Amino acid sequence: NFDHFQILRAIGKGSFGKVCIVQKRDTEKMYAMKYMNKQQCIERDEVRNVFRELEILQEIEHVFLVNLWYSFQDEEDMFMVVDLLLGGDLRYHLQQNVQFSEDTVRLYICEMALALDYLRGQHIIHRDVKPDNILLDERGHAHLTDFNIATIIKDGERATALAGTKPYMAPEIFHSFVNGGTGYSFEVDWWSVGVMAYELLRGWRPYDIHSSNAVESLVQLFSTVSVQYVPTWSKEMVALLRKLLTVNPEHRFSSLKDMQAAPALAGVLWGHLSEKRVEPGFVPNKGRLHCDPTFELEEMILESRPLHKKKKRLAKNKSRDNSRDSSQSENDYLQDCLDAIQQDFVIFNREKLKRSQDLPSEPLPAPEPRDAAEPVEDEERSALPMCGPICPSAGSG
Repeated sequence: NFDHFQILRAIGKGSFGKVCIVQKRDTEKMYAMKYMNKQQCIERDEVRNVFRELEILQEIEHVFLVNLWYSFQDEEDMFMVVDLLLGGDLRYHLQQNVQFSEDTVRLYICEMALALDYLRGQHIIHRDVKPDNILLDERGHAHLTDFNIATIIKDGERATALAGTKPYMAPEIFHSFVNGGTGYSFEVDWWSVGVMAYELLRGWRPYDIHSSNAVESLVQLFSTVSVQYVPTWSKEMVALLRKLLTVNPEHRFSSLKDMQAAPALAGVLWGHLSEKRVEPGFVPNKGRLHCDPTFELEEMILESRPLHKKKKRLAKNKSRDNSRDSSQSENDYLQDCLDAIQQDFVIFNREKLKRSQDLPSEPLPAPEPRDAAEPVEDEERSALPMCGPICPSAGSG
Protein backbone atom coordinates (compact mmCIF):
# COMPACT_ATOMS: atom_id res chain seq x y z
CA ASN A 1 0.00 0.00 0.00
CA PHE A 2 0.92 3.66 -0.07
CA ASP A 3 2.73 3.49 3.27
CA HIS A 4 5.26 0.98 1.89
CA PHE A 5 6.79 3.73 -0.28
CA GLN A 6 8.60 6.98 0.34
CA ILE A 7 7.63 9.69 -2.15
CA LEU A 8 10.73 11.43 -3.53
CA ARG A 9 9.65 13.74 -6.36
CA ALA A 10 7.21 14.22 -9.23
CA ILE A 11 8.61 13.52 -12.70
CA GLY A 12 5.71 13.53 -15.14
CA LYS A 13 2.04 13.42 -15.97
CA GLY A 14 -0.11 11.73 -18.58
CA SER A 15 -3.65 12.22 -19.80
CA PHE A 16 -5.20 11.14 -16.50
CA GLY A 17 -2.33 10.09 -14.29
CA LYS A 18 0.77 11.53 -12.66
CA VAL A 19 4.15 9.94 -12.03
CA CYS A 20 6.63 10.32 -9.19
CA ILE A 21 9.84 8.63 -8.07
CA VAL A 22 9.38 6.44 -5.00
CA GLN A 23 11.54 4.21 -2.83
CA LYS A 24 10.19 1.01 -1.30
CA ARG A 25 10.95 1.29 2.39
CA ASP A 26 11.93 -2.32 3.13
CA THR A 27 14.13 -3.04 0.09
CA GLU A 28 15.20 0.57 -0.65
CA LYS A 29 14.62 -0.13 -4.35
CA MET A 30 13.61 2.81 -6.52
CA TYR A 31 10.54 2.75 -8.76
CA ALA A 32 8.24 5.05 -10.68
CA MET A 33 4.74 5.32 -9.23
CA LYS A 34 1.83 6.31 -11.46
CA TYR A 35 -1.29 7.36 -9.59
CA MET A 36 -4.75 8.04 -11.02
CA ASN A 37 -7.54 9.81 -9.16
CA LYS A 38 -10.63 7.58 -9.08
CA GLN A 39 -13.19 10.37 -9.28
CA GLN A 40 -11.47 11.94 -12.30
CA CYS A 41 -11.32 8.54 -14.03
CA ILE A 42 -15.05 8.06 -13.45
CA GLU A 43 -15.95 11.57 -14.63
CA ARG A 44 -13.89 11.09 -17.80
CA ASP A 45 -15.07 7.50 -18.41
CA GLU A 46 -11.53 6.14 -18.15
CA VAL A 47 -12.00 3.37 -15.60
CA ARG A 48 -12.20 0.59 -18.17
CA ASN A 49 -8.89 1.60 -19.76
CA VAL A 50 -7.13 1.69 -16.39
CA PHE A 51 -8.43 -1.76 -15.53
CA ARG A 52 -7.46 -3.14 -18.94
CA GLU A 53 -3.95 -1.69 -18.69
CA LEU A 54 -3.53 -3.26 -15.25
CA GLU A 55 -4.85 -6.58 -16.52
CA ILE A 56 -2.29 -6.59 -19.34
CA LEU A 57 0.66 -5.38 -17.26
CA GLN A 58 0.05 -7.97 -14.55
CA GLU A 59 0.48 -10.74 -17.14
CA ILE A 60 3.55 -9.58 -19.07
CA GLU A 61 7.25 -8.99 -18.41
CA HIS A 62 10.07 -8.28 -20.86
CA VAL A 63 13.50 -6.69 -20.85
CA PHE A 64 12.40 -3.92 -23.25
CA LEU A 65 9.08 -3.11 -21.59
CA VAL A 66 8.41 -0.89 -18.59
CA ASN A 67 7.25 -3.65 -16.24
CA LEU A 68 4.64 -3.43 -13.50
CA TRP A 69 5.78 -4.43 -10.00
CA TYR A 70 2.89 -3.48 -7.74
CA SER A 71 -0.67 -2.24 -8.03
CA PHE A 72 -2.85 -1.10 -5.14
CA GLN A 73 -5.48 1.48 -4.24
CA ASP A 74 -6.74 3.72 -1.48
CA GLU A 75 -9.93 5.77 -1.15
CA GLU A 76 -8.75 8.42 -3.63
CA ASP A 77 -6.36 6.86 -6.13
CA MET A 78 -5.30 3.78 -8.06
CA PHE A 79 -1.54 3.15 -8.10
CA MET A 80 0.84 1.41 -10.51
CA VAL A 81 4.45 0.97 -9.41
CA VAL A 82 6.72 0.23 -12.38
CA ASP A 83 10.38 0.10 -13.42
CA LEU A 84 12.14 3.42 -12.88
CA LEU A 85 13.86 4.57 -16.08
CA LEU A 86 15.72 7.83 -15.58
CA GLY A 87 16.98 8.37 -19.13
CA GLY A 88 13.89 10.26 -20.26
CA ASP A 89 11.53 9.49 -23.14
CA LEU A 90 12.50 9.91 -26.77
CA ARG A 91 10.09 12.83 -27.20
CA TYR A 92 11.98 14.74 -24.51
CA HIS A 93 15.29 14.12 -26.28
CA LEU A 94 13.84 15.18 -29.64
CA GLN A 95 12.71 18.41 -27.99
CA GLN A 96 16.25 18.84 -26.64
CA ASN A 97 17.47 18.67 -30.27
CA VAL A 98 19.46 15.46 -29.80
CA GLN A 99 20.88 14.30 -33.13
CA PHE A 100 20.35 10.54 -33.28
CA SER A 101 22.79 8.57 -35.44
CA GLU A 102 21.75 5.69 -37.69
CA ASP A 103 23.47 3.25 -35.34
CA THR A 104 21.50 4.56 -32.36
CA VAL A 105 18.18 4.45 -34.22
CA ARG A 106 19.02 0.98 -35.51
CA LEU A 107 19.42 -0.20 -31.91
CA TYR A 108 16.06 1.32 -30.91
CA ILE A 109 14.42 -0.42 -33.87
CA CYS A 110 15.91 -3.75 -32.80
CA GLU A 111 14.92 -3.35 -29.16
CA MET A 112 11.37 -2.45 -30.16
CA ALA A 113 11.33 -5.41 -32.56
CA LEU A 114 12.08 -7.74 -29.64
CA ALA A 115 9.40 -6.07 -27.51
CA LEU A 116 6.77 -6.28 -30.26
CA ASP A 117 7.68 -9.89 -31.02
CA TYR A 118 7.09 -10.72 -27.35
CA LEU A 119 3.78 -8.83 -27.30
CA ARG A 120 2.60 -10.67 -30.39
CA GLY A 121 3.22 -13.92 -28.54
CA GLN A 122 0.92 -12.59 -25.83
CA HIS A 123 -1.76 -11.60 -28.42
CA ILE A 124 -1.28 -7.90 -27.62
CA ILE A 125 -1.39 -4.96 -30.05
CA HIS A 126 0.07 -1.90 -28.31
CA ARG A 127 -1.52 0.69 -30.67
CA ASP A 128 0.42 3.67 -29.32
CA VAL A 129 4.10 3.18 -30.20
CA LYS A 130 5.64 6.67 -30.41
CA PRO A 131 8.64 8.59 -28.99
CA ASP A 132 6.57 9.72 -25.99
CA ASN A 133 6.05 6.09 -24.96
CA ILE A 134 9.64 4.89 -25.30
CA LEU A 135 11.71 5.47 -22.19
CA LEU A 136 15.48 5.15 -21.93
CA ASP A 137 17.29 3.65 -19.00
CA GLU A 138 20.48 5.23 -17.68
CA ARG A 139 22.58 3.29 -20.21
CA GLY A 140 20.39 4.35 -23.14
CA HIS A 141 18.35 1.19 -23.81
CA ALA A 142 14.77 1.66 -25.03
CA HIS A 143 11.67 0.42 -23.17
CA LEU A 144 8.07 0.54 -24.37
CA THR A 145 5.48 1.87 -21.91
CA ASP A 146 1.81 2.96 -21.69
CA PHE A 147 -0.60 0.11 -22.46
CA ASN A 148 -3.63 2.30 -21.85
CA ILE A 149 -5.13 1.69 -25.30
CA ALA A 150 -3.54 -1.70 -25.99
CA THR A 151 -5.85 -4.53 -26.98
CA ILE A 152 -5.75 -8.32 -26.81
CA ILE A 153 -6.95 -10.27 -29.85
CA LYS A 154 -7.67 -13.95 -30.30
CA ASP A 155 -5.95 -16.06 -32.95
CA GLY A 156 -7.46 -15.29 -36.33
CA GLU A 157 -9.35 -12.22 -35.12
CA ARG A 158 -8.62 -8.59 -35.95
CA ALA A 159 -9.07 -5.26 -34.20
CA THR A 160 -11.45 -2.69 -35.66
CA ALA A 161 -11.42 0.34 -33.32
CA LEU A 162 -10.07 3.71 -34.37
CA ALA A 163 -7.40 3.90 -31.66
CA GLY A 164 -3.92 5.38 -31.49
CA THR A 165 -2.15 8.71 -31.94
CA LYS A 166 -2.98 9.92 -35.45
CA PRO A 167 0.54 10.75 -36.75
CA TYR A 168 1.72 7.24 -35.80
CA MET A 169 -1.37 5.25 -36.79
CA ALA A 170 -1.10 2.83 -39.72
CA PRO A 171 -3.14 3.48 -42.90
CA GLU A 172 -5.26 0.34 -42.45
CA ILE A 173 -6.67 1.69 -39.16
CA PHE A 174 -8.11 4.73 -40.96
CA HIS A 175 -9.16 2.65 -43.95
CA SER A 176 -11.01 0.18 -41.74
CA PHE A 177 -12.84 3.00 -39.99
CA VAL A 178 -13.90 4.77 -43.19
CA ASN A 179 -14.52 1.85 -45.54
CA GLY A 180 -15.15 -1.06 -43.20
CA GLY A 181 -13.46 -4.30 -44.11
CA THR A 182 -11.45 -6.79 -42.13
CA GLY A 183 -9.85 -4.47 -39.57
CA TYR A 184 -6.18 -4.59 -38.63
CA SER A 185 -3.67 -6.62 -36.64
CA PHE A 186 -0.13 -6.60 -35.25
CA GLU A 187 1.29 -4.89 -38.37
CA VAL A 188 0.09 -1.49 -37.12
CA ASP A 189 2.73 -1.38 -34.36
CA TRP A 190 5.54 -1.94 -36.87
CA TRP A 191 4.30 0.99 -38.97
CA SER A 192 4.54 3.12 -35.83
CA VAL A 193 8.13 1.97 -35.31
CA GLY A 194 8.89 3.11 -38.86
CA VAL A 195 7.35 6.55 -38.26
CA MET A 196 9.26 6.88 -34.99
CA ALA A 197 12.59 5.84 -36.55
CA TYR A 198 12.14 8.30 -39.41
CA GLU A 199 11.35 11.08 -36.94
CA LEU A 200 14.40 10.33 -34.80
CA LEU A 201 16.67 10.48 -37.84
CA ARG A 202 15.18 13.54 -39.51
CA GLY A 203 13.57 15.55 -36.72
CA TRP A 204 10.06 15.40 -38.19
CA ARG A 205 7.66 12.68 -39.26
CA PRO A 206 7.35 11.19 -42.78
CA TYR A 207 3.75 12.43 -43.17
CA ASP A 208 2.40 15.83 -42.10
CA ILE A 209 -0.43 14.49 -39.94
CA HIS A 210 -2.00 16.16 -36.90
CA SER A 211 -4.83 15.37 -34.52
CA SER A 212 -7.06 17.85 -36.36
CA ASN A 213 -6.84 15.97 -39.69
CA ALA A 214 -10.12 14.36 -40.75
CA VAL A 215 -9.88 10.58 -40.95
CA GLU A 216 -11.25 10.58 -44.52
CA SER A 217 -8.49 12.94 -45.66
CA LEU A 218 -5.84 10.63 -44.20
CA VAL A 219 -7.08 7.68 -46.25
CA GLN A 220 -6.58 9.83 -49.34
CA LEU A 221 -3.19 11.11 -48.11
CA PHE A 222 -1.57 7.68 -47.94
CA SER A 223 -2.56 6.94 -51.52
CA THR A 224 -1.23 10.22 -52.93
CA VAL A 225 1.78 11.33 -50.84
CA SER A 226 5.17 9.62 -51.08
CA VAL A 227 7.68 9.55 -48.24
CA GLN A 228 10.86 11.54 -48.92
CA TYR A 229 14.14 10.00 -47.76
CA VAL A 230 17.33 11.93 -47.04
CA PRO A 231 20.09 11.23 -49.62
CA THR A 232 22.76 11.01 -46.91
CA TRP A 233 21.04 8.11 -45.17
CA SER A 234 22.51 4.71 -45.95
CA LYS A 235 20.67 2.72 -48.60
CA GLU A 236 20.23 -0.10 -46.09
CA MET A 237 18.47 2.19 -43.60
CA VAL A 238 16.27 3.65 -46.33
CA ALA A 239 15.34 0.14 -47.46
CA LEU A 240 14.42 -0.82 -43.89
CA LEU A 241 12.29 2.29 -43.40
CA ARG A 242 10.55 1.65 -46.72
CA LYS A 243 9.59 -1.85 -45.57
CA LEU A 244 8.30 -0.57 -42.23
CA LEU A 245 6.39 2.27 -43.93
CA THR A 246 4.79 0.10 -46.60
CA VAL A 247 1.14 1.14 -46.87
CA ASN A 248 -0.08 -2.39 -47.63
CA PRO A 249 0.25 -4.32 -44.34
CA GLU A 250 0.62 -7.61 -46.21
CA HIS A 251 3.93 -6.39 -47.65
CA ARG A 252 5.15 -4.53 -44.55
CA PHE A 253 7.92 -5.79 -42.28
CA SER A 254 5.93 -6.91 -39.25
CA SER A 255 7.82 -9.67 -37.47
CA LEU A 256 11.15 -10.36 -35.84
CA LYS A 257 11.94 -12.77 -38.68
CA ASP A 258 11.44 -9.97 -41.22
CA MET A 259 13.75 -7.69 -39.27
CA GLN A 260 16.47 -10.30 -38.89
CA ALA A 261 16.53 -10.69 -42.67
CA ALA A 262 16.96 -6.95 -43.31
CA PRO A 263 20.41 -5.96 -44.70
CA ALA A 264 20.43 -2.91 -42.39
CA LEU A 265 20.39 -5.28 -39.40
CA ALA A 266 22.67 -7.97 -40.84
CA GLY A 267 25.38 -7.49 -38.22
CA VAL A 268 23.07 -7.47 -35.19
CA LEU A 269 23.86 -10.03 -32.50
CA TRP A 270 20.30 -10.64 -31.39
CA GLY A 271 21.24 -12.80 -28.42
CA HIS A 272 23.59 -10.12 -27.07
CA LEU A 273 20.99 -7.46 -27.77
CA SER A 274 18.28 -9.28 -25.80
CA GLU A 275 20.64 -9.30 -22.81
CA LYS A 276 21.47 -5.58 -23.17
CA ARG A 277 25.06 -6.43 -24.07
CA VAL A 278 25.04 -4.07 -27.08
CA GLU A 279 26.05 -0.59 -25.92
CA PRO A 280 23.77 2.24 -27.13
CA GLY A 281 25.29 5.09 -29.13
CA PHE A 282 23.36 7.69 -27.15
CA VAL A 283 23.69 7.66 -23.36
CA PRO A 284 21.56 10.17 -21.40
CA ASN A 285 23.47 12.57 -19.19
CA LYS A 286 23.43 11.04 -15.70
CA GLY A 287 23.96 14.45 -14.15
CA ARG A 288 20.47 15.70 -14.99
CA LEU A 289 16.89 14.54 -14.58
CA HIS A 290 15.41 14.06 -18.04
CA CYS A 291 11.96 15.51 -17.46
CA ASP A 292 10.22 18.87 -17.27
CA PRO A 293 11.14 20.45 -13.88
CA THR A 294 7.72 22.12 -13.65
CA PHE A 295 6.16 18.75 -12.75
CA GLU A 296 7.64 19.06 -9.27
CA LEU A 297 6.33 22.61 -8.89
CA GLU A 298 2.86 21.55 -10.00
CA GLU A 299 2.78 18.74 -7.45
CA MET A 300 4.11 20.78 -4.52
CA ILE A 301 2.55 24.20 -5.20
CA LEU A 302 -0.23 24.16 -7.80
CA GLU A 303 -1.78 20.77 -7.08
CA SER A 304 -4.94 21.01 -4.99
CA ARG A 305 -4.48 17.47 -3.63
CA PRO A 306 -0.70 16.91 -3.39
CA LEU A 307 0.46 13.34 -2.91
CA HIS A 308 2.79 14.11 -0.03
CA LYS A 309 -0.19 15.27 2.09
CA LYS A 310 -2.31 12.22 1.31
CA LYS A 311 -2.17 10.54 4.73
CA LYS A 312 -3.46 13.59 6.60
CA ARG A 313 -6.12 14.23 3.97
CA LEU A 314 -7.48 10.67 4.05
CA ALA A 315 -7.76 10.75 7.83
CA LYS A 316 -9.74 13.99 7.58
CA ASN A 317 -11.99 12.56 4.85
CA LYS A 318 -12.71 9.45 6.92
CA SER A 319 -13.80 11.60 9.84
CA ARG A 320 -16.05 13.63 7.54
CA ASP A 321 -17.55 10.49 5.96
CA ASN A 322 -18.52 9.10 9.36
CA SER A 323 -20.62 12.17 10.09
CA ARG A 324 -22.22 12.36 6.63
CA ASP A 325 -26.00 12.40 6.28
CA SER A 326 -27.17 9.02 5.02
CA SER A 327 -29.87 10.51 2.78
CA GLN A 328 -29.74 10.07 -1.01
CA SER A 329 -27.84 12.76 -2.90
CA GLU A 330 -26.79 13.65 -6.42
CA ASN A 331 -23.47 11.94 -5.70
CA ASP A 332 -25.00 8.47 -5.28
CA TYR A 333 -23.92 7.36 -8.74
CA LEU A 334 -20.37 8.56 -8.16
CA GLN A 335 -20.25 6.74 -4.84
CA ASP A 336 -21.59 3.55 -6.47
CA CYS A 337 -18.80 3.77 -9.05
CA LEU A 338 -16.17 4.34 -6.35
CA ASP A 339 -17.51 1.32 -4.46
CA ALA A 340 -17.35 -0.79 -7.64
CA ILE A 341 -13.73 0.22 -8.25
CA GLN A 342 -12.86 -0.58 -4.64
CA GLN A 343 -14.38 -4.03 -5.03
CA ASP A 344 -13.05 -4.92 -8.51
CA PHE A 345 -9.52 -3.51 -8.32
CA VAL A 346 -6.87 -6.26 -8.39
CA ILE A 347 -3.90 -5.85 -6.04
CA PHE A 348 -0.65 -7.09 -7.58
CA ASN A 349 2.80 -7.83 -6.15
CA ARG A 350 5.35 -9.15 -8.66
CA GLU A 351 8.03 -9.37 -5.97
CA LYS A 352 5.84 -11.72 -3.94
CA LEU A 353 4.88 -13.66 -7.07
CA LYS A 354 8.53 -14.24 -7.97
CA ARG A 355 9.30 -15.43 -4.46
CA SER A 356 6.41 -17.88 -4.52
CA GLN A 357 7.46 -19.23 -7.90
CA ASP A 358 11.13 -19.21 -6.94
CA LEU A 359 11.94 -18.33 -10.54
CA PRO A 360 14.08 -15.67 -12.27
CA SER A 361 12.47 -13.03 -14.48
CA GLU A 362 10.42 -15.29 -16.72
CA PRO A 363 7.54 -14.17 -18.94
CA LEU A 364 4.17 -14.90 -17.36
CA PRO A 365 1.39 -16.83 -19.18
CA ALA A 366 -0.42 -15.06 -21.99
CA PRO A 367 -3.53 -13.18 -20.84
CA GLU A 368 -6.96 -14.30 -21.97
CA PRO A 369 -7.90 -12.47 -25.18
CA ARG A 370 -10.65 -9.90 -24.86
CA ASP A 371 -12.32 -7.38 -27.10
CA ALA A 372 -11.30 -3.81 -26.31
CA ALA A 373 -12.45 -1.39 -28.97
CA GLU A 374 -12.03 2.32 -28.30
CA PRO A 375 -12.53 5.28 -30.67
CA VAL A 376 -9.89 7.88 -31.41
CA GLU A 377 -9.88 11.10 -29.37
CA ASP A 378 -6.83 13.27 -30.01
CA GLU A 379 -3.11 13.33 -30.66
CA GLU A 380 -2.01 13.21 -27.04
CA ARG A 381 -4.36 10.49 -25.80
CA SER A 382 -5.96 8.81 -28.67
CA ALA A 383 -8.63 6.43 -27.41
CA LEU A 384 -11.80 7.51 -25.66
CA PRO A 385 -12.11 5.04 -22.79
CA MET A 386 -15.42 4.04 -21.26
CA CYS A 387 -16.38 3.32 -17.69
CA GLY A 388 -18.24 0.26 -18.97
CA PRO A 389 -19.20 -2.51 -16.58
CA ILE A 390 -16.99 -1.18 -13.76
CA CYS A 391 -19.68 1.32 -12.75
CA PRO A 392 -23.34 0.38 -12.15
CA SER A 393 -26.04 1.51 -14.53
CA ALA A 394 -26.99 5.17 -14.39
CA GLY A 395 -30.61 4.38 -15.28
CA SER A 396 -32.28 6.51 -17.90
CA GLY A 397 -29.29 8.88 -17.93
